[in-house]
Amino acid sequence: MNYARPAFGDHARHAQGRIRTLAPGVCIAFVIAMAATFLGNHYGAPVMLFALLIGLALHFLSQTEPCAAGIEFCAKSLLRVGIALLGARITFDQLAALGAGPLILVLICILATIGFGLLAARLLGRGWRLGILTGGAVAICGASAALAISAVLPRHSNLERDTLFTVIAVTTLSTIAMVAYPILFSKLGLSDQQIGVLLGASIHDVAQVVGAGYAVSEEAGDTASYVKLLRVAMLPIVVIVLGVVLRAKGSERQGAVPVPLFTLGFAGLVIVNSFGLVPEPARLLMVDSSRWLLVAAIAALGVKTSMSAMFRLGPRHSILVVAQTGFLAALAVALLFLLQVS
Repeated sequence: MNYARPAFGDHARHAQGRIRTLAPGVCIAFVIAMAATFLGNHYGAPVMLFALLIGLALHFLSQTEPCAAGIEFCAKSLLRVGIALLGARITFDQLAALGAGPLILVLICILATIGFGLLAARLLGRGWRLGILTGGAVAICGASAALAISAVLPRHSNLERDTLFTVIAVTTLSTIAMVAYPILFSKLGLSDQQIGVLLGASIHDVAQVVGAGYAVSEEAGDTASYVKLLRVAMLPIVVIVLGVVLRAKGSERQGAVPVPLFTLGFAGLVIVNSFGLVPEPARLLMVDSSRWLLVAAIAALGVKTSMSAMFRLGPRHSILVVAQTGFLAALAVALLFLLQVS
């Protein structure tokens, strides 16, 4: 019996179509990245900040059909590749120097922030579902956590609306934090490594953590990336526990638990880099590629972000997420000094 197989030409045409779809948005993101790099090198300001600000000024491009797909691809897929490649910068010796303090800090922050979200939602007259949704997004990894937690929450009429609000809110607040937190934390007289711990522990989305960290220094960026990925690694655990608890209480909603594969790539590169298994030319290529991918991702994220969208949403919803964000930042600072994380 003969089975029809797709011709090689069909795959090639599909790939070409995909490239044509993504090319305009990808080109825009990398043009912004090149402009931001030029400005950063010539004016001594953070490249990531320039990329973000230029991207924000070009937000209208994310609303046009030719550019939207490529911009989304850069802000999500290329971001994950860039984060994974960051592992080529880090070794076990660097992580051992941080000690157990960051892990303890991250665990306490996640549990306390989700608990605070439930309490704040009750005080503001919002439902417990919104408290868990926003609390988990703020505590773990922003928009990705919001989507994952939404997948296991019981169905209700406002779930999609609340999920969309949470994604917009945490992305907007992360963008603001990316600019404000490095300035605020530097006023505390902390070392670059301590600033990196705070940035990784308190900013919601991975992209903005990376942008804020490397805007301070390479040491702060490496530390912030590691601490942030500790939070990201908690996402499957939180989603599994939440799903089990809800099913035990009779929830009918079943949700797949997402596996953050880019964290596995990051961890794998840290391992091989620590044992010296990566040739130096290849390591340097990965480090440079990571930098360009991350700058392009930050640019695309800026293009995607609508500052006005945040202000069109209900005040109590907004107050809830802002309160959780402030709580997380304050708790992270307090724990940094209490645990004497250096």
